[in-house]
Amino acid sequence: MVQYIRNQAQVIEKLLKMFPAIAVLGARQTGKTTLAKQIQPDWHYFDLEQPQDYDLISQDPTLFFKRYPDKVIIDEAQNFPQLFQVLRGIIDANRGEKGRFILTGSSSPELSKHLSESLAGRIAIVELGTLKANEYYKKPLSYFYQLFANKIAPTTIFDYEPQFSNQQIQHIWLKGGYPEPTLSHDELFYEQWMNNYYLNYISRDIAKLFPKLNKIKYQRFIKMLGHLSGTILNKSDLARALEINEGTVREYLHIAEGTFLWRELQSYGNSGVKSIIKMPRGYIRDSGLLHYLLQIKTQEDLYHHPIVGHSFESYVIEELIKGLQAAMVSNWKIDYFRTRKGAEIDAILTGYFGVLPIEIKHSSSVSLKKLRSLSDFIEQNHLPLGIVISFTEKITWLSDKIVQIPVGML
Repeated sequence: MVQYIRNQAQVIEKLLKMFPAIAVLGARQTGKTTLAKQIQPDWHYFDLEQPQDYDLISQDPTLFFKRYPDKVIIDEAQNFPQLFQVLRGIIDANRGEKGRFILTGSSSPELSKHLSESLAGRIAIVELGTLKANEYYKKPLSYFYQLFANKIAPTTIFDYEPQFSNQQIQHIWLKGGYPEPTLSHDELFYEQWMNNYYLNYISRDIAKLFPKLNKIKYQRFIKMLGHLSGTILNKSDLARALEINEGTVREYLHIAEGTFLWRELQSYGNSGVKSIIKMPRGYIRDSGLLHYLLQIKTQEDLYHHPIVGHSFESYVIEELIKGLQAAMVSNWKIDYFRTRKGAEIDAILTGYFGVLPIEIKHSSSVSLKKLRSLSDFIEQNHLPLGIVISFTEKITWLSDKIVQIPVGML
């Protein structure tokens, strides 16, 4: 197995010094177990998908924690929700002791709810996505994310070379970031892995969590989400196409998002514009999985597919989110902006650093004339800076408040 370092390793190590427990959440096969074992290789490890470990913990969890009061990794914790209530008492009995437990969890929309209700203030939650570009290419996290340590202004943009070439970014954008298939560099294995991952997601994870769910219709729903990735979903149209009601569509979206397959961006509502579209926009989170669903195998296939623009936007947004998480930027959110008159901005980051509107273009150069929405938004909201992320080779100032940044800098 190829070894690699995850950005979140340092995050978890820091949080273990602050909290009694850490929960590492994410989609299946993103490397949660590998990461936990790499960080604490000498800790006791239990997997709640293994019958022996499940029985050991579930039959008498209080007795289990008396035997193992600390230095414990519990994998797939969502399989035994009662664990969280017991763990609360164990932690409270010695509240001052930090770094006692690591829990991992995947494929459960209810898991975060259980954690927040039972272990609020006692546990830090870390999300682990698929590989970020710097993890795949074994480079440190980009200096770009230092931008968010202070208030953003034109003077905070510093000029340096991108970490990755456009060719390198195009490769990981096409293939996505699931560690096992992408790091194998074996095309046949990659195709077989993605196929089995998708089938197991439906037949195993979803069937186990939601036994009454119509698997055939949900499978069709996920395929349709692939075609609609990056767009504003019309739930009534989706319901008619699948011959289900809107309530079922909302349930399916809740499941897809809760299992870390789908992400929704909310509409930015602080601009004061009355004609703003308020419906959320969503996308398949891993670009490799999206391309698998759409039968896109090569760069040529991708560039000739109608999804190319939306796919690149989604890839960049996920890279930004992973980078902000790795840099431990707190109390931020990401939205999109669109009006009924057609004005649109792909992403708007808001946090202690201010408000940063971002346009994402899969071309190598962008003219200021095509950035009218961005320019107007900056002016109307009295912002100091806007960013364009593209396949440009170097940082370029398009105006005194708009800077174009290579995607290889993310």
